[in-house]
Amino acid sequence: MNARTEAVAELQRRLGHDFSDRALLDRALTHASVGEGGMPHGKPVPDNQRMEFLGDRVLGLLVADRLCRDFPEADEGQLSSRLHSLVDKAACARVGHRLNLGDALRMSPGETRTGGRRKDGIVADAMEAVLAAVWLDGGMDAARAVFERAWADELAAPSAPRLANPKSALQEWSQAQGRPLPSYAVVRRTGSDHAPTFTVQVSIEGIEPLTAQGRSRQEAEKAAAVALLKREGVI
Repeated sequence: MNARTEAVAELQRRLGHDFSDRALLDRALTHASVGEGGMPHGKPVPDNQRMEFLGDRVLGLLVADRLCRDFPEADEGQLSSRLHSLVDKAACARVGHRLNLGDALRMSPGETRTGGRRKDGIVADAMEAVLAAVWLDGGMDAARAVFERAWADELAAPSAPRLANPKSALQEWSQAQGRPLPSYAVVRRTGSDHAPTFTVQVSIEGIEPLTAQGRSRQEAEKAAAVALLKREGVI
């Protein structure tokens, strides 16, 4: 048994789900880089991008259901804030890393050499794809069981304070420091058209730039603003 096969078997144990259809798990763990450089035997290599799209929706439903049960008195704004913190790329990446999901990924040698198995974006996408694979294999009850187990630490963590408008907060802080307004630039766009990931860099003169990811440019800009405010000790 090679290292990746062992990692896949260990991942199933950590998930607590024994797949009836292993092909679903294999696809969920297949990064798009596997198809680079041509198609073996003239056939396309099915990757996990479509499953990531589905898994994002499955995760959103599971989180929304859990939050409505846990916080019956919370209003929509409070629920939305907490939901975002549980379904965003950072949360999915943390969950995936705790499961050692990266070791089970199938990817090109080139992507492996550049540290793809430890990249938050890749691990986060694969985590969503794996959740979709569980849902396809065992239905909602199976997906909920995996979610409750895998997201246990995220669910137990205190909800971090979230700003209504982090970009405005960063702008006000920058001006208070006597610095120019922050600027934002998209430095990378990955993923498919239906499920893109934007990496945005926020810059303020005299301060080290910082990057963050999101499913839209706006989401990535907000995430970058929050991250910079946290790094500078403002929040």
